[in-house]
Amino acid sequence: MRSEPATFWDHLDVLRWAILRSLGVAVAFGVVAFCLKDTLFAVVLAPRTSDFVTFRLMGTDAFSIHLMNTGLTEQFMTHMRVAMYAGLLCAAPYIIYELFRFVSPGLYANERRAGLWLVSAGYVMFMLGTLLNYLVIFPLTVRFLGTYQVSPDVANMLTLQSYVDTLVSMSLVMGVIFELPVVCAILGKMGLIDGRLMSRYRRHAVVAILVVAAIITPTGDAFTLCIVSLPIWLLYELSILIVKVVNNTKETKIC
Repeated sequence: MRSEPATFWDHLDVLRWAILRSLGVAVAFGVVAFCLKDTLFAVVLAPRTSDFVTFRLMGTDAFSIHLMNTGLTEQFMTHMRVAMYAGLLCAAPYIIYELFRFVSPGLYANERRAGLWLVSAGYVMFMLGTLLNYLVIFPLTVRFLGTYQVSPDVANMLTLQSYVDTLVSMSLVMGVIFELPVVCAILGKMGLIDGRLMSRYRRHAVVAILVVAAIITPTGDAFTLCIVSLPIWLLYELSILIVKVVNNTKETKIC
């Protein structure tokens, strides 16, 4: 017998179960992260001292930034939020899989392959941006701002919430910035940009990259600015190559 096509409510039910399974996995990872409190915060708080791997490689002078708590529930709520973020980060591959499995039946075979590549590349690039922020950008920012004083009479009193919020927001920003090659590949496939145009405006892009890097890292030294600008510039150059490959592929198919 010929099966009837699925209705809108059937698709909605499938999506509902996909979302519930994704939430279940995210909550499970979050609970595990919550239980592993010592390990979790050993990782989160590591960049605040000179014992962090980046500072050891740089040969930085010894320093340690003391964090304080100002609210009755702040430490517990911060613990819950960090565990939730860790759970979402660990569950992200499964969540992407569930959403892609829901969408893929409505795609052609070539669209499924392209979508799989784009989703995989997007996830990898986001994780690379997050890792770069944790290892390089955030530690340098924390060291500069956490030890900066306008006068010896004014002591820095940094809260745990401020530290965690800065880490999460900067990780999110760098993860989004690292999506540049993926976005450019999509725009190139749509014919909205081409490699020649991006090459022509390379100097303008470098100025924009320096501005973005200065916003991301509000430090006053040129070294940190260069450290942040370099990977973003390399991403732009990689995007040019990707767009050129995409454009050449389209021209070959047209011919």
